[in-house]
Amino acid sequence: MSKVIRIGVSSAFMYPDINRPTFGKKTLCFIEKDMANFISKEGIYPVLIPDFERKKELYAFLEDLDAFVFQGGNDLAPETYREKPIGKWKGDIYRDKYEIEILDYALKNKKAVFGICRGAQLMNAYFGGSLYQDILTQRKDSIVHRDALEYDQLTHFTEVVEGSYLYKITKTNLIRTNSVHHQSIKELGEGLECMATCKEDGVIEAFQWSGAQDGKVIGVQWHPEFEYNCKEELFDSSKLFNQWLNLIKS
Repeated sequence: MSKVIRIGVSSAFMYPDINRPTFGKKTLCFIEKDMANFISKEGIYPVLIPDFERKKELYAFLEDLDAFVFQGGNDLAPETYREKPIGKWKGDIYRDKYEIEILDYALKNKKAVFGICRGAQLMNAYFGGSLYQDILTQRKDSIVHRDALEYDQLTHFTEVVEGSYLYKITKTNLIRTNSVHHQSIKELGEGLECMATCKEDGVIEAFQWSGAQDGKVIGVQWHPEFEYNCKEELFDSSKLFNQWLNLIKS
């Protein structure tokens, strides 16, 4: 029997809300359904990482995981990348701290990491980069990157940096990706290499960390897990993700 690969997925959180009919006074940890389906393959198990109160328990749990995916969700708190809020976008500093602890463990233990949307932004902040707290507020020349009604049907062309790791997989310098974010990378973190940008406004769409093997530590701003139901023909991100899985298996 071949070895089972356990992919640790950082939790998204729903905090206590007495107006919620169930678990109103409790914090919920969850993985979004499409994300679980995207990761799950034969011999590949997504494992939700609980919010342990003690680091000893967290580290013991992380030791049994082979790689890590950081999923989308709430904004990062501006304080996480050394800024103050400029408006209503306060972010989720509790989740930031929880995920940075996991990311730090993963990188120090040479584990593979795949960041998606918020996950990519978190990685950028970890490496000292910064974010636009709201793209349309801070970049008047930008296109709309998030529409509540269109949601995962909103797409744009993305330019792939020639010679980059992503270029070797796409074999083209122009792909189409979905867009479900109102924040984005402003300054790229130390040691991160840009692999793709939005064709219309230059927003960074993908990067990898130069401190690891090509393709082992990657962040993408789009949502690969939402591609299955898009009306537009998108770049098949499973090609990138499967290469990432191959690095874990080797």
